Amino acid sequence: MSVKQALLALLEQEPMYGYQLRTEFESRTGSAWPLNVGQVYTTLTRLERDGLVEPAGADDEGHEIWRLTAAGHDEVAAWFTTPVERTQPPRDELAIKLALAVTVPGVDVGTLIQQQRSATMGALQDYTRLKRRADAATGRADLAWSLVLDSLVFAAEAEIRWLDHCEARVRRAALQTPAPSGRPSDADVEQEAGR
Repeated sequence: MSVKQALLALLEQEPMYGYQLRTEFESRTGSAWPLNVGQVYTTLTRLERDGLVEPAGADDEGHEIWRLTAAGHDEVAAWFTTPVERTQPPRDELAIKLALAVTVPGVDVGTLIQQQRSATMGALQDYTRLKRRADAATGRADLAWSLVLDSLVFAAEAEIRWLDHCEARVRRAALQTPAPSGRPSDADVEQEAGR
């Protein structure tokens, strides 16, 4: 997620101070990706250094207001019209965990997959409940949150399908792996008995 681009997009609407930006971001994304207010201010400092935002004075309470520069407006327009590249996939802790689990002796990969499938199914049910509520509401913020929920639902469904796929591959691999010391594996015995 690009915090930089998100803050610029929010400032496209109107000048805001840091805490407002954080609140607007979390409101529009349903707090699916909470932002630390310190991260917001650090990002604003970098955006100012890069000539994309500038201070616009202070409000009645003394909060420093930020606004986009012409370069900032151009950056937002470019972001909204450029596809998100998939050349560098984000780290996926679950994929890493499974990749290591199948190579580390003594790990019960079947149980790992089953536990993750149960957890993901629970998350999917939670997202689906939230989606029903969000779809019943109206307004742009509700539409934004509903779209985020769609993404979370689709990702959870895909993860469940992927876990099913992993489980099938692990089972097939177990059937094809010879037992140590020349002894037939349980899978070999089962396969021979089935002939």
